[in-house]
Amino acid sequence: MTDQEKSHILVIDDDTRLRKLLRRYLTENGFIVSEASNPSEARHLMTCIKFDLLVLDVMMPGENGYSFAKSLREKADMIPILMLTAMGELQDRIHGLESGVDDYLSKPFDPKELILRINSILRRTFMLSPKGTEESLHFGDIIYDKERGTLEQKGEIISLTSVENDLLKVLAQRAGQEVSREELASITHTENERTIDVQINRLRKKIEQDSKNPRYLQTIRGKGYLLLPD
Repeated sequence: MTDQEKSHILVIDDDTRLRKLLRRYLTENGFIVSEASNPSEARHLMTCIKFDLLVLDVMMPGENGYSFAKSLREKADMIPILMLTAMGELQDRIHGLESGVDDYLSKPFDPKELILRINSILRRTFMLSPKGTEESLHFGDIIYDKERGTLEQKGEIISLTSVENDLLKVLAQRAGQEVSREELASITHTENERTIDVQINRLRKKIEQDSKNPRYLQTIRGKGYLLLPD
């Protein structure tokens, strides 16, 4: 897999059918995908997870895509943004670019073009990123690379399921902070919160020396979980 294929994308669109289609197609092409139905929901998710790119619709009830993109740039949040719109006029594209988006794709579009645009943006972003800035978390001799989403022990990769990877990514972004079961279930699209407990136990077996007496992945009774790396 390339670095782009491991990227986590947030799709922001009020059209449920389109969100689901984009999620399925992007997942099939190797991306991790989360969804938001509006900018408010997107902001909440962005406080929990570090996304690599936003796929942002223009026309949404309330705050539109232009306003959302502009608000991110005003806060110096330079996350890459690919804007989707049913409007194809030059002035509309200029408006989007002035709002700070990285690229623009008019509906209807070919899904293959969407993937090409996303990979192009991510490639440029990767090339422009400062070298040596990858952050990692340590659990004894086990290292979790937050940027790449990999778990490693003495040079050997520890395999993670997609759900385990999603959970660890969220908890790593919120290291030292309590994260509720409800929030973890919502972010990982897990219907049953009890399933989160099962996945957490599996994850503990991969990062703890003694999973029955966890040091790094603590349970907050009646609330959720807390990740405390070295």
